[in-house]
Amino acid sequence: MTWDAAMRTAIELAHNGPATGVNPRVGCVILDESGAMIAEGWHRGVGTAHAEVDALSKLPDGGARGATAVVTLEPCNHTGHTGPCSEALIAAGVARVVYAVSDPGHASGGGAARLREAGVEVVSGVLAVEVESFLGDWLTAAKLGRPHITVKWASSLDGRTAAADGTSKWITGAAARQRVHEQREASDAIVVGTGTVLADDPSLTARGDAGELLSTQPTPVVVGMRAIPREAAVFRHPHPVIFEGTHDVAELVRDLHGRGFRRVYVEGGPTLASAFVEASLVDEYAIYLAPTLLGGGHLALGDIGVATIADQRALRILSVEQLGADLLIRAAPAQTGRAQKEGN
Repeated sequence: MTWDAAMRTAIELAHNGPATGVNPRVGCVILDESGAMIAEGWHRGVGTAHAEVDALSKLPDGGARGATAVVTLEPCNHTGHTGPCSEALIAAGVARVVYAVSDPGHASGGGAARLREAGVEVVSGVLAVEVESFLGDWLTAAKLGRPHITVKWASSLDGRTAAADGTSKWITGAAARQRVHEQREASDAIVVGTGTVLADDPSLTARGDAGELLSTQPTPVVVGMRAIPREAAVFRHPHPVIFEGTHDVAELVRDLHGRGFRRVYVEGGPTLASAFVEASLVDEYAIYLAPTLLGGGHLALGDIGVATIADQRALRILSVEQLGADLLIRAAPAQTGRAQKEGN
C-alpha cells in the first residue's frame, strides 16, 4: 500500500470520530515493512485513546517494531486526558511516521521533533490539502485560540431576510432548511441574539426531515441583555441555554472558547451577524439565497464598518450548491485588504 493510499484510508477512518468537541478527528493506519496494512485506528472523542494508540492496541507486543504509522495529524506531544502519542509510537518501535498536517497547538504540537530526536524517520505533508480541508474548522480554532465561526443567513436575491411586516417563514425551501439543520448538528454551539428569540421563538435544535431530533445537538447560546420569557421554545432544548449578557463579540468568543466550544454557528439576525463581521471574527459564511425579491428594509447585514469601497470585505467563494430552488454559497474572507490587516 502506498503512503497516499494509506492516508486516504486514514482520512476515511477519521470520519468515524465525533465532528464536534475539543479534539480533532484523526485516523491512523500502520503498515508493516512490506507496506501491508496491519492495524488501523481512530479517535473516538475526549478521554478515549488517540488514533495512533488505538491502532497500536490492535497489535501484539512488538508487532509495530519496524513499521510505518500513517496518521492524518502530527502525533501529539503532550499529556492531557491521555499520554503523548509520540512517546507511544517510540515505545512501540515504529520506524517511520508519515503524517499530513502539523499540529498547530502550542501544548500539543512538537510530536515530529520528538520522534526525530528518538531516531524515528518522519515524513510530513502527504495529502495535506485533503486533510486541511477535512480538519479546517478544528485547525482554525487551534491556530487562533478561538472557535471556528460560521455566520449563516437566508435571504432573497436582493439581500432581504424578511418582508416589510417582519415575516420571514419561509424564504427558502425545505432542502435548504434541512441543510441548515445538518450544519447545526456539526456545530458545538448555535448563537443567536435576544431579538431573534423574541421575534421568532426558535428551538435552536438540529432536526431531521421528519422533525426528529438528530443525535448530536448544538448548545444554544443567547446573546444580549433583554429577558426571555420562560415559555420560550429554547428552554425545551436538550442542552441548557447559555446566556451571554454582553454586546462585545470578542468577549463572547473568548468565553465560548473557554467553555470548550470549537465550532460555532451564528444564526441570529443582522445585528449579531454584523457585529461578528465588523470585528473580523468570521471564518466562513453560509449564505442561503432564495430566487425571490422582497425589497424594503430588513437587510441581511447592517453597518459593518465599510465607509468607502476601499474598506470592502472581500470574500472568496468556497462552493456554490443548488438545494431545490435555492442556492447555498459558502465563502471565506479573502486574504487581502482589510481582512488580512486585521488578522482574519
